[in-house]
Amino acid sequence: MRGHGTYIENEKVVSSVAGVVDRVNKLISVRPLHTRYTGEIGDVVVGRITEVAQKRWKVDVSARQDAILMLSSINLPGGVQRRKQESDELQMRSFFMEGDLVVAEVQAFFGDGAYSLHTRSLKYGKLRNGSFISVPPALVQRCKSHFHSLACGVDVILGLNGYIWVSAHVPQNLDEIDTELVYSNKNKEDITPRDRESIARVGNCIRALADEFIFINDTIISFAYEASLQYKLKDMNKKEIMHAIATEATTAVDNMKG
Repeated sequence: MRGHGTYIENEKVVSSVAGVVDRVNKLISVRPLHTRYTGEIGDVVVGRITEVAQKRWKVDVSARQDAILMLSSINLPGGVQRRKQESDELQMRSFFMEGDLVVAEVQAFFGDGAYSLHTRSLKYGKLRNGSFISVPPALVQRCKSHFHSLACGVDVILGLNGYIWVSAHVPQNLDEIDTELVYSNKNKEDITPRDRESIARVGNCIRALADEFIFINDTIISFAYEASLQYKLKDMNKKEIMHAIATEATTAVDNMKG
């Protein structure tokens, strides 16, 4: 059976776009590589605040229109559980302001097709201590979790909208999270030069994988990081080195699968 992005020619299903093949039972469809993000409820996304409006924030998530994060859909500082008041609306910019990066979850769709987001869990919220990377949404593989701590001491959030956040390690245990600092704009003061180099190296590895149109998940990022250690950080933007890193990482994944 043919789905979106395909047509029938000589009794064969042929792709009409360059992209990623999706198979659901006998239904075959192709998602274009260069397209806007089309989300589903439950998707983890990384976005940038573009506007503070009445009781809501507008968030760029690489979709056809900005997503909406309602004031009623966030956690209050300290994890306080109560109805949002007029005083909360007056200090909305103390929670999120224009330019802030956030990680959130798609919880619903509005009538005009815009996504409704929420950050009610402590694992969601404002992003700090890291670097932002954008790749085609079709390359980010859907996994059980999109929050990963790599062996090199770097955390990666793989947004299904193609926005990826690479940062210094932050505690994921809810008992270790300081709820008062959830909306702080200050980065950690103890980020070492080694941490910064690891963040930059992981970011360059993700760009190398995207440049070769390879599916991106935590496993292949780890293999790409290992493959990159033989190169100097400043050389990792060279085309031949990016190709070598991506090739070595895909070979390592194939060998692991046997």
